[in-house]
Amino acid sequence: MSKLSASAAPVQAEVVAYAAHQQQIHRIRDRVFIQEQAVPADLERDDRDALCLHVLAYADGQAVATGRIDLQRAGKIGRVAVLADARTLGVGRVVMEALHRCAADAGLAQVRLSAQQSAVPFYHKLGYTAVGEPFVEAGIVHLAMARAIGTG
Repeated sequence: MSKLSASAAPVQAEVVAYAAHQQQIHRIRDRVFIQEQAVPADLERDDRDALCLHVLAYADGQAVATGRIDLQRAGKIGRVAVLADARTLGVGRVVMEALHRCAADAGLAQVRLSAQQSAVPFYHKLGYTAVGEPFVEAGIVHLAMARAIGTG
């Protein structure tokens, strides 16, 4: 993928059907989690994908970010991934806002996630607070976080 332009068309996100978009979703997640972060493929892939709502975000007409929310597991957000070339475009915020709307539409009062330590400041800016102590998952330090829905 070529370097994306911050002056291009605005980033757009949409809720997508997993079955129809799994190739795009996994292309992004594989690049970020498996290639960049060395997460084993058997840990990155799980049986929840088909049960979750998924968001894809687009910049310059290309799918550059994804995330999911598991409504059956009390609004657990996960697998939020943004391709390296798109990380300065506000794409992560757009993905999270779309996931928050999914939670609100489902009537949830809050959402939760396991943030990689390096992403904790990003989630703090979105209104998340820490819940508990750091833990290691897939060889990466994480922090459980939660956020009320309907607070911005």
